[in-house]
This record gives sequence, structure tokens and C-alpha cells, in this order.
Amino acid sequence: MTKVAVVLSGSGFLDGAEIQESVITMLELDKAGVAYQCMAPDMDQMHVVNHLTGEVSEGENRNVLVEAARIARTQIIDIALANPNEYDAVIFPGGYGAAKNLSSFAVNGAASTVQSDVLQFAHAFAASGKPMGYVCIAPAMIPHIYGADAKLTIGSDADTAAAITEMGGIHVKCHVEDLVIDEERKIVSTPAYMLDVRISEAATGIEKLVHKIIEMINGK
Repeated sequence: MTKVAVVLSGSGFLDGAEIQESVITMLELDKAGVAYQCMAPDMDQMHVVNHLTGEVSEGENRNVLVEAARIARTQIIDIALANPNEYDAVIFPGGYGAAKNLSSFAVNGAASTVQSDVLQFAHAFAASGKPMGYVCIAPAMIPHIYGADAKLTIGSDADTAAAITEMGGIHVKCHVEDLVIDEERKIVSTPAYMLDVRISEAATGIEKLVHKIIEMINGK
């Protein structure tokens, strides 16, 4: 049975996984009859943000895996314990957690790194040629995973695109309802909430991404 890994980065777009992007991803996989497994690194978040005020909650600490379990309805595993051989593809929803917890892109930009457990898991997919989908800011990790010349999008933000270019990625401007596909590497990316859009617009791009990933799994 086809099975897709969904890598979360906490809960809440300012310090973790973007909840709507994550739920839309899981919903579309389920509607397509594809099993999925949520996973996240067992680590402290970079920081905690009060989503009512948008301000950092000083002195508060939360765990990425524990917080991501809220979105996954407790059905989640530590990515360090996940076996890449058990999955046909992986999808990374966005949210600042992808740039704060899964990687250090939010702080270090082009000089960023990817969290070690996440990188090891993603490298296994890249090495085996399995499809990988990236939503919102998550594509900023692609140059670290694939090396130079991988094609991707984060939409149209000039500063973020410039940092990705400096890292060796090939950034392509993209509308929220569209995709950028690197056919050679089987990478699919879509901007979602990197752009100022309605949930229905973000959903269209994510749904297309999910179905493209499924097509790639099936060799289409």
C-alpha cells in the first residue's frame, strides 16, 4: 500500500507547522486513498510565539514533536525512528517551524543548516529518487538536501528567493495555485501562505502538489 511521510514542525504558523497547510495535505492524501504517517523531530522549538499577539513568549519552552501531535491527533512518530524504506514519498508542509525548527533558515538565511534527523531522513529519499513535496517556506531546505541546481519555488518573495539562489537553488516565481516541478529530482513545491492568499487558493496549490506526488509514485 502506498504510504507518504508528512513531516511537521510544531503547531502554529509562527513557530511551528502551518495548521491549514498540514490539514489540507493530510485531507487530500486521505481523499486519494493514500496512507500517511505524520512525524517530527523530538526537540525543543527555537522559541514559542503567542499567536494572539504575534510576540515571542519569553521563558516558555515547547517540544516540536509534542506540539505537532496536536495536528496529527496523537498519531505521530519521532522522525529519528522513522525508516525511509517504509515510505513512497515525503511532504513537508510549511509554517515558520520549517525555517526555525526543521532548519535554521529564519535566522541564518543562506548560511542555514537542516536539523540532523530531518536531513538524514530527507537525504535517504533524495538518494533513492523518491518524490518529495515542499509547501510554503519548506522549499528553503531543498538546496541542503539536493545540492546545487535543484528547481523550486517559495512564490515571489525577493529576499527569500535571493537567499535560495545564494544556496545554489534555482528559484522560479510561482502563483499560489500553481506548482514548480523538478522532474529530474522528483521535487514538487508550491507557495501556499508564502503569499497573502485565501485558504481556498492555498488549498488549490497543495491539492495539486499532493496529486503530482501520487502521480510520481505511480511512475507517471
